Amino acid sequence: MARILIVDDSAVSRKKLRIILEAAKHEIIGEAGDGFEGLQKYEELIPDLVTMDITMPKVDGITGLKDILKLNPTARVVMVTALGKGSTILEALDAGAKNYITKPFSEDTVIQTISEALE
Repeated sequence: MARILIVDDSAVSRKKLRIILEAAKHEIIGEAGDGFEGLQKYEELIPDLVTMDITMPKVDGITGLKDILKLNPTARVVMVTALGKGSTILEALDAGAKNYITKPFSEDTVIQTISEALE
């Protein structure tokens, strides 16, 4: 079981991730709607893992990822993105993301990806 922070501007996506991850016995310790809020919550809550949407208003996921890794170089961040964002996914992985999940996501994919990132 891991303590997870969900960062996504879509309340629907946050809810879907919460349901899937809680069913897999993970604890959702916080949610944020953009990368800036995600960094604040990360500092406050110190989660085991962060799911980070790439496309968000104000501060996008790539910037949020980099900011979290500046704060904690060993942070585990899994990116969440829409299909067809290949170059952005590569940028996130190069910046230090542990893995990524594409929307629309399946329960099995989310659980497997999160488990691998926690190893």
